[in-house]
Amino acid sequence: MSTVDLTGQVALVTGGAGGIGAAVVRRLAKLGARVAVVDLDAAGAQRVASSAGGIAIAGDVTDPAVMPSVVEQVEKELGRLDVVHLNAGVGGGQAGVDDALDVERYRKLVGVNVDHVVFGLCAAVPALRRQGGGKIVITASLAGLAAMPADPLYTLTKHAVVGYARAAGRALADDGIVVTALCPGFVDTLLLGAAKEEFDAVEFPLLTPDDIAEAVQEVLAEGAPGEAWIIQPGGQASAYKFRGVPGVGGGQLPPDVVLGRV
Repeated sequence: MSTVDLTGQVALVTGGAGGIGAAVVRRLAKLGARVAVVDLDAAGAQRVASSAGGIAIAGDVTDPAVMPSVVEQVEKELGRLDVVHLNAGVGGGQAGVDDALDVERYRKLVGVNVDHVVFGLCAAVPALRRQGGGKIVITASLAGLAAMPADPLYTLTKHAVVGYARAAGRALADDGIVVTALCPGFVDTLLLGAAKEEFDAVEFPLLTPDDIAEAVQEVLAEGAPGEAWIIQPGGQASAYKFRGVPGVGGGQLPPDVVLGRV
């Protein structure tokens, strides 16, 4: 596994009170970073931050005003910002393919899984530019690369996140800001809900939060702008190889082509 030294650097992790977020906070602290733990669960954020020698910030990341306020507080209290892990996420909880759509739950899903990523990235970029660059890792999912018929709405949000990371990564590369998406398979966290029993019944292998923290370390060390990294149980984190798309006249555009506006 690649190593990365974060001594003297400051990191921010959303959804850091438990699961993947808490594991990543611990890993970043071990690598030398001072970490700001952001979560709606104030007590949980404080518990994780205290254990990692960081600071806790409570807030609803779906609120457009929260992430700018978080970044401002991080710079004020910790002096800078170098690494951002936009990790907060929720499950779909409904199919979203019939007339029985619970709009309130749908808005929450999009708010956490998509809006918070946009709010967080836009808030972080000026702070990273002040340091001459930095790293932004976005927790996506394999559902951002392949269809998950059991949860079409979750699939929608994670496809959006992967596309955003790919485009934003190219847009910000010249600023020295590396934006990448991390797309894990099923992880043993509370997000699985009742499906955990089904996975256990058939002895389906699951990733652990520590597996994802290790993958985040690998992405921070080796990730390139706009890449989407995958990780599955028993495997090593690696960059996903996208195919190109048809171009004008039947030619093939490479997967990393910069598309102009028409």
